[in-house]
Amino acid sequence: MTRKIAVKYSQLILPLAVLILFSSCSQVPQMYQPHGQPLLAHKIKKVIDDSGLATSVGIKIVSAESGKFLYQLNSDHLFKPASNNKIYTAAAAFHFLGPDYQFHTEVWGDTKPVNGHLNNLILKAGGDPDFSLASLDSLARIVAELVVSVDQIIIDNSRLDSVRLGEGWMWDEGSRWYAAQVDAMSLNDNCIDIDISPGTAGAPPQLIITPDTEYISINNQALTVDDTTNLHDFEITRRWWEPSNVFDVTGDILFDEERDTINRNIHAPALFTGQVFKEMLNSYGVETTSDIKIGKLPDSTNLIADHVSEPLPVVIKHFLKDSYNLSGELLVKTIGLETTGKQGNWQNGLLAIKTFLQAEVGIDTTRIRMVDGSGVSHYNHTCPGQLTQLLYYVYTKSDFLSEYQDALPISGIDGTLENRMKNELVRGKIL
Repeated sequence: MTRKIAVKYSQLILPLAVLILFSSCSQVPQMYQPHGQPLLAHKIKKVIDDSGLATSVGIKIVSAESGKFLYQLNSDHLFKPASNNKIYTAAAAFHFLGPDYQFHTEVWGDTKPVNGHLNNLILKAGGDPDFSLASLDSLARIVAELVVSVDQIIIDNSRLDSVRLGEGWMWDEGSRWYAAQVDAMSLNDNCIDIDISPGTAGAPPQLIITPDTEYISINNQALTVDDTTNLHDFEITRRWWEPSNVFDVTGDILFDEERDTINRNIHAPALFTGQVFKEMLNSYGVETTSDIKIGKLPDSTNLIADHVSEPLPVVIKHFLKDSYNLSGELLVKTIGLETTGKQGNWQNGLLAIKTFLQAEVGIDTTRIRMVDGSGVSHYNHTCPGQLTQLLYYVYTKSDFLSEYQDALPISGIDGTLENRMKNELVRGKIL
C-alpha cells in the first residue's frame, strides 16, 4: 500500500512530505532510528505506534521554502512505490513534451473519395490516453459526410510499439480496469463499461454494455436472488487466459441492489477501436465490406479528419487525480517517441525519464529501478528521499509547478483522495 503526501498551506506545497508504506510479513513494523526535530519526531512516532500497521514505513519531510530537512525515517531505504511512480512520469512528461503538447488521432483515405467510395480508410493512432467514444464518434460523423462506402478499414498504431503488458506486471491481474493493455490506439481506457441492475428473483441481472459492440461477447450466468442464503459473490471476468473478449458474468445479486457500473479491460485495443469505429460508420449509413486490419499509413494518402486532444495539463490531471495506469504507460512511450524520433516504447521512454531525473533533478538513478510509468510493476523500487527530491525540484526549479500542483488529488475533495482525510484539520490541505 502506498500514499503520496504533500502538505498544502496558503496554496503552497509547504512542507513537502512523502510517506510510503510497504507491506511486509512481519507482525511488528521494522523501525529504524528516526532523525529530525524532536517534537515532530515524537508526534510522528505516536501516530505510527497507534496505527498498529504491520508494515515498514519510510518518510522524509523537507521545507519547500528553505529546503531544510525536518524529519526522516528510513528515507533512503528502497520500497515498491506503486502509484508514487506517477510522480516521476508526470514531471518528465511536462519536461519533455511541454504544456502545449496535444495528441492527434487522424483519419486518412488512400485516395480522395470517388463517388463517395474509398478503397482504404485509415485510422492513425496518436497515443491519446483520453481518446473517448465521443471522440471516435466525432470522427465517424465527419467521414460519413464525405464517404458512403469503404472496402477496408486499417488501424495504424505504429507510433508506439505493440508490447501491451509491462515488465513485472502480475500475470493474473486479468480483466481489471487498472491492468488495461497498452496501445497507441486506445479507446475508452481500453475498457468496456457494464451497467448492472437486478432483475426479478430467479432471473439474470440486467446488463447494459458500453460500447455496445460485437467485438465482445457476454455469457451472463448470474442470478438475481431475494435473500442472502448461500449468496455467491458476483463477478465479471474476461477470459484473459485464452486470451479472448468473452466476459463471464457469475454469482448472485440481491433484488434490491442499487444500479452499479463495473469496468473491465478488453484484449487487443486497436482491433477493438477499429470494430467500434466500423459500427459507428455503419450507423451513419457508411457501408463497409471487410474485417478490420492492422497496418501502416500508405505514402500517398488524403487527410479526412483530425481529432486533437486537450493540452497536456488536462491529460496529466486525469492521470494523477484518478491514478490512471494506462495514461502513465502511454506517456512513457510518447516521451520515448518524441525524444528519439523512433517508435515509442518502454525502453527509450524510461531511458529519457531516468536521464531527466539524473541530469535535471539530481537523483542518483543507480539507486532507483523504474520499469513502467504507472507503478503497476512489482519490479519498481525507489525511496522517500528520491520522491521528495523530485517534488522539491518541481517546487523550486521547474517551470510547470502550477500545472503539476493542479493535477494532484486533494484530500477530502477530489480524485483518489476524495473520500480520505475529510477531517477539517486536513481537508483540502494534502496533495
